Amino acid sequence: MSVRIRLTRIGKKKEPHYRVIVADQRSPRDGKFIEIIGKYKPLEDPSLIEIDEDRALDWLRKGAQPSDSVANLLRKVGVWERFQTEKTGQTPATSSATTATSKTSTTTQNSTSPAPEATASEDEEPAAP
Repeated sequence: MSVRIRLTRIGKKKEPHYRVIVADQRSPRDGKFIEIIGKYKPLEDPSLIEIDEDRALDWLRKGAQPSDSVANLLRKVGVWERFQTEKTGQTPATSSATTATSKTSTTTQNSTSPAPEATASEDEEPAAP
């Protein structure tokens, strides 16, 4: 069974609202589904996008394939990036190591800058007395 994360239409004529659902790929658009994981209202300003991030990540980990429109919604919410970082094996510790490296290089630059000033003030003090 191939599982998809996709939209199903609800709402009145000319006023579309969508649910983000998990369903078998073979079921019709407004037919049988497994789970509702969010909603999307495109006519609101700004568009309302509510997706249960934990459930969406869980289904993506299980192999559910998002449709193109749902993939765009997941990118806007930030779920897709979280999934991609988990998939590639990057962990928060790796990103904090990168931050530590950038802090170290900043500290190195800061320690380099005061050192010439400190050397110049040391040179001036012995010359003054």
